[in-house]
Amino acid sequence: MASKTREKLIEVARQLFARQGLAHTTMNDIAAASEKGRRTIYTYFKSKREIYNAVIERESDRHVEKMREVAEDMTLSPGDQLYQFMLTRYKSAADPTGRSLLSKLTLDAKRTERIRKMTYNKELLLLDKILLRGLNEGVFNRPQTERLKAFMRRWLMSVDWTSHPDTMQLLASGISKEDFDRSHLALIEFIIEGTLNKNTIQ
Repeated sequence: MASKTREKLIEVARQLFARQGLAHTTMNDIAAASEKGRRTIYTYFKSKREIYNAVIERESDRHVEKMREVAEDMTLSPGDQLYQFMLTRYKSAADPTGRSLLSKLTLDAKRTERIRKMTYNKELLLLDKILLRGLNEGVFNRPQTERLKAFMRRWLMSVDWTSHPDTMQLLASGISKEDFDRSHLALIEFIIEGTLNKNTIQ
């Protein structure tokens, strides 16, 4: 029951912060919207800043939810897991819903960067799980896998940058969205093929 109350408070605060912004949302607002008293809120959170931090943590979890599903899907081969992980990540970066909510939840560039770093770290842990499985099963080439691990944070950052609407406008000179997507998918396939052991490539 206690955890359900905490979850409800986080979700209510998330909606209020997204709609009104942090500065214009009070603990009274959260209490009224959640139909809980201020005393109940302070049982779980010492301050508005603390509940805001919980919302940021939750939003970071939302960003990696689909990647986590892929990383935990043992019905996929390690190569397919890696492909689906990168494809899912590319598609989620281009989702305008997540970007708009992120901009509303954050007050400045530093906080936006904080969420991104938190998200990258979670994604890289999930990636490590896939890569370790591939190595243990002899599917992935060890030297290439180590190179991929060193490269992936940069790839995550580049996907976020190239999927941003402003960047898309800058890159739009004669490049269709379909061609842009096709080039990214070709890069993903290139990375996967380079990571697989030669005897596992069909």
